[in-house]
Amino acid sequence: MAKIEITKTELVWPGKYNEDGTLKEVPRVSLPFQVIERVNESRATREARRSQTPSLFDIYEGNEGDTFEEGWRNKLIWGDNLLVMSSLLEKFAGKIDLIYIDPPFATGADFSFTATIGEEDEEVKKEQSIIEEKAYRDTWGGGLGTYLQMMYERLVLIRELLSDQGSLYVHCDYRVNSHIRLILDEVFGEKQMINQIIWQKVRSSKAQSKSFGNVSDIILFYSKSTNSIFNRTYVPLNPARLRTHYKYIEEGTGRRYQLCDFTQKGPGPARRFGEMGWLEPPPGKHWIWTQEKIDQAMKEGRIVFTSGKMPRLKRYLDEVQGNPIEDIWTDIAPINSMASERVDYATQKPEALLERIILASSNPGSLVADFFCGSGTTLAVAEELGRRWIGCDLSRWAIHVTRKRLLDIPNCKPFEVLNLGKYERQYWQGVTFSNSQNKTPSVQALYEYLAFILKLYGAQPVPGVTHLHGKKGKAMVHIGAVDAPVTIDEIMQALDECVSLKQTELHVLGWEWEMGLAGPNEKKGGILHDTAKQKGVKLVLLQIPREVMEQQAVDKNDIKFYELAYFDVGITHPKPRTVQLELTDFASPNMHELVPEEVRCKISKWSDYIDYWAVDWNFQNDTFVQGWVAYRTRKRRTLPLQSDPHTYDQPGTYRILVKVIDIFGNDTSRVFEVEVK
Repeated sequence: MAKIEITKTELVWPGKYNEDGTLKEVPRVSLPFQVIERVNESRATREARRSQTPSLFDIYEGNEGDTFEEGWRNKLIWGDNLLVMSSLLEKFAGKIDLIYIDPPFATGADFSFTATIGEEDEEVKKEQSIIEEKAYRDTWGGGLGTYLQMMYERLVLIRELLSDQGSLYVHCDYRVNSHIRLILDEVFGEKQMINQIIWQKVRSSKAQSKSFGNVSDIILFYSKSTNSIFNRTYVPLNPARLRTHYKYIEEGTGRRYQLCDFTQKGPGPARRFGEMGWLEPPPGKHWIWTQEKIDQAMKEGRIVFTSGKMPRLKRYLDEVQGNPIEDIWTDIAPINSMASERVDYATQKPEALLERIILASSNPGSLVADFFCGSGTTLAVAEELGRRWIGCDLSRWAIHVTRKRLLDIPNCKPFEVLNLGKYERQYWQGVTFSNSQNKTPSVQALYEYLAFILKLYGAQPVPGVTHLHGKKGKAMVHIGAVDAPVTIDEIMQALDECVSLKQTELHVLGWEWEMGLAGPNEKKGGILHDTAKQKGVKLVLLQIPREVMEQQAVDKNDIKFYELAYFDVGITHPKPRTVQLELTDFASPNMHELVPEEVRCKISKWSDYIDYWAVDWNFQNDTFVQGWVAYRTRKRRTLPLQSDPHTYDQPGTYRILVKVIDIFGNDTSRVFEVEVK
């Protein structure tokens, strides 16, 4: 192995350097973002911004302004934060004023969570997905070394995203504090370390036989430059201190004050104190103010004299902001079981903690980011404090919890939900097959992709046909493209080939689906399934899971293709030009896999499996724009199954898109066409 040239003190771990002794470069991509949902945006605003060529998903162009008036939307991004941060660099390098991260720092942490079902107290634990298991293994699979490499790569990108006045707060504990601090010193520079903050996270701990109780976390505070934003913050004075220190009351004004020492250490000259004349400070000390300030204070009556003719300064209580906050925080309580802000997310941090950080290191209108956003505390507090924000998390459940939390904030500003979608899949396809990142893969790469998916599904390739790619048992298999939704025409062509080959079953595997396809299944019926049945073919639509892009999931042979969920909606017209919707049915094959039988047998209503549903009243094959929404919260368990009435400005034919999200965060959408008179 080549010699590593060490020119400075640094932390080294296995995998930091290449075999030739060069530092491993941080992986970088620049992928476009897909906007999959817009929230709290009016139809009029959507019309003004819509592209001339609408598509299933809008592409985030990044050309909005830096204020809401100029078109800025806050951003909630689902995906791997390494790819997300790297892709944000093009538009946001040097533009983020504050980044707070609470990365995993406990080797026993995972992405599992407990979901509450329906209106009762029935709960079910959702184990982490393969993609989340992969993230966990990438973090801790090789021990501390893989964790440090994960953090190093992300901290390098974070520094590039920060503005010159930007700051970073890294939340950690005693197990990784010393290691992360050394990496931060390397990435930011030792002189940019501002504070090591101790937060008392619990009030007491269990008795330890051989150690002191662990009641604190550490927050490492670094700045990008000497020009960072810092707003001095204060805590109220202790009531006991008020009684003992501010014990004087000024005659005439009634103002409460205390008398303070007028000297500091270090020799200094005499000063003139009005009629008292020139006074020498005590030996080894000097007066705290200049002659000019003393003259002004004497006119205002702010300096008084003791019997020994020593000046004392009046400090009025009504001019005191409080005690400046220091680096040990014991006044912010953890979230208890009764806290109103609690959302039942395992690693949720108190809003007061983030409020202190955001107030200190950002200004109104500043851009704040959290790339391990979890339950969305940073984003919720930034929203309430008038900051712009970007949040990211790998967990679909975290994104769903955060979306609901933001919706509960009165007058929440418009925000959008994004991912890297087909562009991440294109990148994966190019790297995995033929080792290329070209957007247009070769014919050989396409064949390798199809063979790969067929193998994961347990099917064999079928040569000599155009629209059928394989066969599993009695069923023919068609595989959708990486970068396009499966269309109705595509399925019809595959069905026609089945008929010509006298095959009686077709399984269609897709990443995304043309709106309207993710609806009725073979048991429930529907136009497409009815057409297939008329042709003598049983049709099954199956989702290609994102986990197929993760090598660890493939190696474990633990890829599951789920049948698409189904829901139905009743449509009524309570008055002219008005439409009202009602959910009438929901079924998901996932529930048989995810919910144990002992829990399923207690569920009496199909609606108990629904956590959220929303409506776009005028869908035009573009990004989903939420026009009406209903969802459950920890305190509000009842879910209305009927929407509010919606009145259109003009009669005509409209397409309504309905999105349903189940208790595990999985979403299904259907389009309904209505005639409004």
